Amino acid sequence: MLAKIYTAALVGLNAKIIEVEVDVFRGERRISIVGLPDKAVNESKDRIMSAFKNSGIFLGPGNKVINLAPADLPKIGPAYDLPMAIGLLVASGEIKHFNSEGKLFVGELALDGAVRAVKGVLAIIDSMKDQGFNEFFIPRENLKEASVVEGIKIFPLDNIKQLTGHFSGSFISSDNTLLHSTPASSEFEHDFCNIKGQFKAKRALEIAAAGGHNVLFCGVPGSGKSYMAKAFPSILPRMTFKESIEVTRIYSVAGKLDSGSSLINTRPFRDPHHSASLSALIGGGTVPHPGEISLAHRGVLFLDEFTEFDPQVIESLRQPMEDKTVTISRATTSSIFPCNFQLIAAMNPCPCGFFGDQDRNCSCSEYDRARYKRKISGPILDRIDLYLYIPRVKYNLLSSNEEAENSSVIRERVQFARDIQTARFNVSFKDEDTLCNADISQKALRRFIDVDVNGRELLSRAVKTISMSARGYFKLLKVAKTIADLESAKIITEKHISEALSFRMEFQR
Repeated sequence: MLAKIYTAALVGLNAKIIEVEVDVFRGERRISIVGLPDKAVNESKDRIMSAFKNSGIFLGPGNKVINLAPADLPKIGPAYDLPMAIGLLVASGEIKHFNSEGKLFVGELALDGAVRAVKGVLAIIDSMKDQGFNEFFIPRENLKEASVVEGIKIFPLDNIKQLTGHFSGSFISSDNTLLHSTPASSEFEHDFCNIKGQFKAKRALEIAAAGGHNVLFCGVPGSGKSYMAKAFPSILPRMTFKESIEVTRIYSVAGKLDSGSSLINTRPFRDPHHSASLSALIGGGTVPHPGEISLAHRGVLFLDEFTEFDPQVIESLRQPMEDKTVTISRATTSSIFPCNFQLIAAMNPCPCGFFGDQDRNCSCSEYDRARYKRKISGPILDRIDLYLYIPRVKYNLLSSNEEAENSSVIRERVQFARDIQTARFNVSFKDEDTLCNADISQKALRRFIDVDVNGRELLSRAVKTISMSARGYFKLLKVAKTIADLESAKIITEKHISEALSFRMEFQR
């Protein structure tokens, strides 16, 4: 008897339908798996037979062939255990009157018959729903992440015996409770109220948070660069439901979603060590997996000790920072991962770290300083919106008991400016993908950027004086627009251009 069961294979953040065809015929009692299975899939037959034995399920004699189609797509991981087990039972006649239409199965089997969680359930369900599937049989541990998808029936499973009972009349209750994003915690480990001094840097971070801009800190050791970067998430605007889905989908595929979690509602903050490899940062592997830039999607990628990263790793950020996606190609497949992150980078001004410090002399030669700064190429610097020199904090500020403005107050201003941008893109331009000023295309920029006469004169002089590139010019306009949004100003004035320029001019130090 021939049986056909449906499951799915992850390809990047999407899923493709896999037909599990099972045929049972006379011959030696054995199970063969074909269709480009990897080692974990080939081992499934042993897990399945032990699960059947320990669950009191009898599988009749005969030669059994399992084909995973299409045969040219690699099948990787243990998520095929459950569909193959059901296919074997249907083909052997242990489950009768089975209709596979609209049903999709994913899950790993333990030797005692328990159904274990697998990676990428949210991505699978979200993709397969659009292809006509409406009943999903998944591990109970994956229930919460699956429950954010509307218009489907979810059957959470604890063990294989429960599933065979379902198709024999002891029906499993479907769980259709929708779980939407709960409010993110307002408590953060690092808060702006603990940052002494550094008023210009805090202003720059407020602008960056409001408009989604990239920032580079350059300053002496101990000036607070790392702390400010780690406090940055505390002032970022709240995630939209769409953003939460995007981020949760990435973490689900990467296997980094906490057990029992539903939606991620806090913006990611990733801070890889400067020894991180190209594959770790960008993504890769024999089977393409998301790297740090994708795990930072809709959040922050903090690269401390920026100049200590391998130059090849730093240069690999060029295209992802522009395109907001990264394509990882291998011999058998190609995967696209989103990576719309905010870059916060921190570096010292020279090898000894004290160039420009008023209290300590720099021991580096001019040649050493020039060679050190050349570690960060012009194209990378040109992709950064705000550049800050971070000086040493003076004693009178460090010893002051006066508490600075806390993050929650700053966050309200940031949220107000971001709401203005969201309304502008969604209502005026019917663009739901652009959420902040940093993401505006040059074509869209011309449609709503309105600079007064004095502002245009200042822009003209600045472009000539500092030899600004076309990319730098448009980034300057985007930053100025964010500053205007923070003030609820519809027209960009000379004041807004001047402040935006003050953060670009730091490149000339």
